[in-house]
Amino acid sequence: MTESMPVRCPLCRRDHLYAPPVYPCACGAPIAPPLLRAARPEPISHRTWTDDWVTVRCPACERHGQWPQPELGCPCGTVLRIPVRPVSSPAPPASGETRPAVRPPSHRPLPRTAVASRPTFRPVTIRTARDAVTAAALYLRWLGFREVLQPEVRPVSGIDLRGPKVVAQVDPTTRPSTLRAVECLWLNGLSSSAVSVFFSLAGYADDARARADQLGVPLFVMDLTGSPQPVNAAADDLIATGA
Repeated sequence: MTESMPVRCPLCRRDHLYAPPVYPCACGAPIAPPLLRAARPEPISHRTWTDDWVTVRCPACERHGQWPQPELGCPCGTVLRIPVRPVSSPAPPASGETRPAVRPPSHRPLPRTAVASRPTFRPVTIRTARDAVTAAALYLRWLGFREVLQPEVRPVSGIDLRGPKVVAQVDPTTRPSTLRAVECLWLNGLSSSAVSVFFSLAGYADDARARADQLGVPLFVMDLTGSPQPVNAAADDLIATGA
């Protein structure tokens, strides 16, 4: 089991309890990137595919591997980069640490097991913009949407994924998704009598988040592990009920 640590968003001051994702090493041992507790998380304002990887050493076989940089999506729309201890740095003491008190976050994602028949979601690592769309498609299918199609060429409407009951947009850019993008997605869903779902790697502008709450558009943020995280109540409801 990985050890969690308190993380405070520097923008909205919300507190979170963060546990890094665990990956299997080539030797089979589970690995979690060692978090640098003394460093503060930083909002991601610019993202490049090459800079979002960290070197992690396997404690079992000493093999060095490249793993996605740990990230945390805050409900305010900010995506935080969680610092990782360099492989050359010594591990901190196991006990005696002073940790700040943790306040309950105002937005609590519902358990992923709310639908009893749903299996564990298996994400795919995101290295390209196309990977982000693929990860979103897998997540929608996991939620229960069938026949979710990914066009070879992105249409002018900006809709990256479409199914009989769902339309979705995936924003892999380095800037927060805009109000206009959320409204255009909602209109597409309205005209198709489908659920509109938005996925973003860089979070959402404040007005976009507020408008999505008004329209009931589920918003998700994605990190490079390909695991979407809900950032509003509509997204929580979609996870709880499924398609």
